[in-house]
Amino acid sequence: MAAFLSLTFIPAQLKAGTETVPVSMPASNPVESAKANALILRLNEINTMDKSKLTSSEKKELRKEVRSTKKQLRDLSGGVYLSVGAVIIIILLLILLL
Repeated sequence: MAAFLSLTFIPAQLKAGTETVPVSMPASNPVESAKANALILRLNEINTMDKSKLTSSEKKELRKEVRSTKKQLRDLSGGVYLSVGAVIIIILLLILLL
C-alpha cells in the first residue's frame, strides 16, 4: 500500500515544481517556400493552358516539365513516408511488446 501511494503522489509533486518554457519553432526556409510557390504557380499555369492547340511534341515537353516540377516539389517537402506494410508491422510489434 505504501509503494502504491508513493508512486501515486511523488510524480505529481515532481511535476508541480517544473515550469515549461515555450520554444518557438523555426519558420520554414523562405527561399524554399518561394521556390515551392513558384513551382506551384507554374503547375497551375500549365493546368489552365488550352492544350488543344499544341502539337504533340509541345504536349510531350509539357508533360516532362510537369513531372520534373512535381518531383522537385516532393524533394522540397521532404518528410518520412511509410508503406502500409511497414505500418502494419509496427502496430503488430507494439501489440506484442505491450
